[in-house]
Amino acid sequence: MRALLGACHPAPTVAVTLLSGLLAVGAGLDTATVVLVVVTVLAGQLSIGWSNDLLDAARDRQVGRSDKPVARGELSEPTLRTATGVSLLAAVALPAVVGFVAGPGAAVTGLLVVAGGWAYNLGLKATALSWVPYAVAFGALPAFVLLTGELAVPAWVPLAGALLGVGAHVLNVVPDLADDAATGVRGMPHRLADTYGVRWVAPVGALLLVIASAVLALGAPVTGVLLGGLVVAVGGLAATTVMTRGRSAFLAAMGIALVDVVLLVVAQGRVGA
Repeated sequence: MRALLGACHPAPTVAVTLLSGLLAVGAGLDTATVVLVVVTVLAGQLSIGWSNDLLDAARDRQVGRSDKPVARGELSEPTLRTATGVSLLAAVALPAVVGFVAGPGAAVTGLLVVAGGWAYNLGLKATALSWVPYAVAFGALPAFVLLTGELAVPAWVPLAGALLGVGAHVLNVVPDLADDAATGVRGMPHRLADTYGVRWVAPVGALLLVIASAVLALGAPVTGVLLGGLVVAVGGLAATTVMTRGRSAFLAAMGIALVDVVLLVVAQGRVGA
């Protein structure tokens, strides 16, 4: 069980599921609807995480990924295949339930979150279009929450989510650039690194997150002291990302992502109010 949990990409699975719950609570959804949102997103994230490790099993063994249970021999591929199949069935069935309760828009956006992750795993991650699944999935996530609560979805909400997703994609790849290069994975961030150098990958991710911050600040809207604090925090972190290298630049960019997540929750709450 520990190995199976380790293969689901626990950090992003927990983060995205928690974010969906926070968005739902912030939007004022009732307890039953919040639970439905969280369970639906969790099923999708488990299917995405497990399918990623299943499809990458040979590659992970090739580069000696010690953080992967299948590559370490602690989890068999048949077990992982079964978990992937069961979670995928739930990830498809639950949006259908949501659609029955809240309408087809909620069902479609819920399925888009899952489809984005699977499209990435099934091959887009190795192409110049690797950013598209992230844009689709993260753009659809806040829309799914609002539609499940039968609320309107302003255009800036999925736009900000998409920008946050693409920025997160760029940053998520930074620690794995060397391993990916060894196995022929060349997504959009890898091509940026090849063209402009590795040191510029994190700043590009940070720029996308800064733009997402601006969209959220204008849409929410954020004013007064909060706006001033946002400008100082995001501006300082962005400057750090550009002026430093390695882990410091990566952590600063991740700091902007955290600010954006908080802003997205605040913005979702104001939309639902």
